[in-house]
Amino acid sequence: MYKIETKKDVIKIIRSILQLIVLIWAFSVAARALFTFTEYRPFDRNDKSVVSGEDHGFVALSYLGVDRDSTSSRISEKKLNGHLKALHDNGYVTITQRDIEEYYNEGKPLPDRALFLMFEDGRQDTSIFAQNKMEDYNYKGTMFTYAEKFKVIDSFFLMPEDLLKLEKTGFWELGSNGYRLSFINVFDRYNRYIGELESTEYSAMARYLGRDYNHYLMDYIRDANDIPMETYSQMKSRISGDYQLLQDAYTEGMEKVPTAYVLLHANTGRFGENEKVSAVNEEAITGIFTMNFNREGYSLNTRQSSIYDLTRMQPQPNWYTNHLLMRIWDDLPEEDRDDLKFIVGDATQKEKWELQKGAVEYDKKAERIALTSLPEDSGRLKLGVAVPRNISLSTVLKGNKVGSQSVFLRSDEDRTHCIELRLMNNVLSLVQDGNVLEEVDLYEFDETPRISVDEDKRDSLAGEYKALARYAVSHRQSVEYTGMANDVLNTPALSVEDGADEYRPGLKINEMGNRKLEIDLWDNRITVRIDGKTVWDNYRLEASKAGGVYLEGAFGEYGYSQRNIADDVYDAVFERLEIKNLDTGEIVYSYRLQGLEKWLQAAKNIFDAVVNWFIKNI
Repeated sequence: MYKIETKKDVIKIIRSILQLIVLIWAFSVAARALFTFTEYRPFDRNDKSVVSGEDHGFVALSYLGVDRDSTSSRISEKKLNGHLKALHDNGYVTITQRDIEEYYNEGKPLPDRALFLMFEDGRQDTSIFAQNKMEDYNYKGTMFTYAEKFKVIDSFFLMPEDLLKLEKTGFWELGSNGYRLSFINVFDRYNRYIGELESTEYSAMARYLGRDYNHYLMDYIRDANDIPMETYSQMKSRISGDYQLLQDAYTEGMEKVPTAYVLLHANTGRFGENEKVSAVNEEAITGIFTMNFNREGYSLNTRQSSIYDLTRMQPQPNWYTNHLLMRIWDDLPEEDRDDLKFIVGDATQKEKWELQKGAVEYDKKAERIALTSLPEDSGRLKLGVAVPRNISLSTVLKGNKVGSQSVFLRSDEDRTHCIELRLMNNVLSLVQDGNVLEEVDLYEFDETPRISVDEDKRDSLAGEYKALARYAVSHRQSVEYTGMANDVLNTPALSVEDGADEYRPGLKINEMGNRKLEIDLWDNRITVRIDGKTVWDNYRLEASKAGGVYLEGAFGEYGYSQRNIADDVYDAVFERLEIKNLDTGEIVYSYRLQGLEKWLQAAKNIFDAVVNWFIKNI
């Protein structure tokens, strides 16, 4: 009989139990991914509550990928579930490629709430983590793939046999992103010509690039002076050859070519940035495929669209559910908007807050209030609880850095007379009655190491050479690029201390914030701390009366993105919000877990972290 004699024995037992739990969980996930336990049920065309016969078009959503946790490009399984559940609850039913063909070519009606669901890049993790959600909501999706990925077996990507198995489940159709994901006419952010990049090279070099690059099929291959390096016949042969490679790869792997296509990059004109290039693409696309998604950023397709010029919206990994719904709401005709219902979450908070603008989701387990703005506008909440004049307030602001999150104190109804703490585009402002009293750039407040433009220009060039060395086609070439990188790094560059201009990276549209804000407001003095560091200590304000507490979030600007994304909706995120009466020490309002709930959630977070570690490392 095994005896527990030491602390080491206890640790072994705990570790074994955790491993067993994780293995059971992993087995259940694998079982659901490998075996389909339900059958997809198409919508009933004869059900007038689903298909009234009126034309409402269809919404197309395209996810770049799904993972257990969110990454910079892939949405988490949990957030995907939130998105799909809200769409399902709003009456959206999925349509197939055949439904779209019949809608455009034969005039057949679609469901009043029709959804075409797309997943791009053809990743294994997408099929694993999305499959059970498709079954839960009886949704059918199209898995888009790059045919080039079939050449070498890669555990990250679905192979032809995997795709055919997915198709047999009934919950998936197949589509194509094209043959390859590669780039031409690439310049870095200092306008240095790089030329052509494969997808792996691009990913390794992305941090050094600006917006000046193009997809392989979009233009002539050009030199550093923007002059074509190929004739018309050479361009046509290159592009037509790419489509032939696509057809060959699908025919060899699956004995068929998918009928749905996504032309990259989106929004570049009809079928390319150059008229002659566009004509070559058009001929190939219309000859091979029955439909093409040519645009991105707008979700609604109508009969006025061409079946070869469709549009889709790509929900981002950081979007809360109401963000997705708000974007769809904005795309819909005005007569269809009223029926779209936003989610609320923890209904107990509806009694404590008055939603004045936008949409809000309360998540008790996450101790989070996610306030979603109207498009190119704001979202606003008013606390319905009576608030004393002297208070302390603390919260963690987790909205994107590009945008605005505000806390209003002692505010009147129209916020004419109030004290506002505003975090906008990584700048914290103290505002009273609409007048900015003080501002602090948190990039400088954090004492981020300062480098010069010259130093960054040098370091980014060295980084580009290192990326090229990593993916060089030969050892000799790799050694050459490595030597070039070292030579660049050994080149002197003026520093900020030498008088050179400082390099300041631009804020990216998906750059998440995480700031703990603490405010003590006593009489006419205020103390403000960010992440435990004092910003303003006992700062004197103009005399003010007692008033309400408001939360606000607002669209700031489009921000910087290497992808072609324009997002005009903003999620202001307030976590662990708590307000105390400074006179009595009593809690006026708190959205924090307490007691057993707190410990159970902490245990779940630890378990999730263990599971994530096993998934990534085993």
